[in-house]
Amino acid sequence: MRVHAPENRQCGGLPKIGVRPVIDGRRNGVRESLEEPIMTMALSAAELITGGLRHACGLPVGCVVPDFTTGGAAEAARCSELFRKEGVGAVIDVTRCWCYAAEIIELDPWMPRAIWGFNGTKKPGAVYLAGASAAGVQMGLPVFKIYGRDVQDENDFSIPGDVREQILRFARAAIAVAAMRGSSYLSMGGVSMGIAGSMVDHDFFRAYLGMRTEYVDMSEFVRRLERGIYDAEEFEKAMEWVRANCAETADPNPAGIRRNRRQLNGDWEVSVKMALVARDLMAGNPKLAEMGHIEESEGHNALAAGFQGQ
Repeated sequence: MRVHAPENRQCGGLPKIGVRPVIDGRRNGVRESLEEPIMTMALSAAELITGGLRHACGLPVGCVVPDFTTGGAAEAARCSELFRKEGVGAVIDVTRCWCYAAEIIELDPWMPRAIWGFNGTKKPGAVYLAGASAAGVQMGLPVFKIYGRDVQDENDFSIPGDVREQILRFARAAIAVAAMRGSSYLSMGGVSMGIAGSMVDHDFFRAYLGMRTEYVDMSEFVRRLERGIYDAEEFEKAMEWVRANCAETADPNPAGIRRNRRQLNGDWEVSVKMALVARDLMAGNPKLAEMGHIEESEGHNALAAGFQGQ
């Protein structure tokens, strides 16, 4: 079976993880001795994330690592500006030493943040991890703390198994949070049969997830089906797949009310067309614009949708 390559159907770019190499800002040998080890640590974390995680659409999660370490407020500001330009949706600080916590902590309240403090024999990152986490609590900025169980030698640049799991656990959750922010939940149809899932909590989506809520009446499905506002070529491909892969079971209904072959074929066709229309409503479809249906081609930038509470 031919498999389509991963594709981003959402508006805008996919969120990335920013990995900040943070460092002791004191010069005259202190900072200089730490530049290379901490940058190596940051690049290793980025490689782990990019190689181990994918977005919901199947594309790999990208990382942004600045080509400089952050040791003070000015560098933190430059790093934040870089992350904004690159579409970073979450930040991981990595370090092997003490840093000026209150000067460099990420202040964006919408930005999920984590700190990996290296558990090493010399200049460990535990002090910055504790100090920045405490500063975050004081400022109302929660921090996901990453720290290895076992002490590593200062020349050991491997990522222990427990640290790998903590980094990936944070990155998975952070990417989900960033992907939801600014997208839509599309409610298709109203409340059906008293299903509580049909009742959209606008405040929850907006305040907690950062998502807008959109609505489409079922009459829009009828309109698009009747007027052929869907990709007819894609419909034929979908029907071919359905015939090859979707088996029908025996109909247990009494003979007098069973669907005949013609009716069943029609049911399959309507179901497939509704699936195509629902997808177009969520993510849009440039094919519709080519057909002259420009407004319909835009979609609702919906990351998720519910069909009458189902």
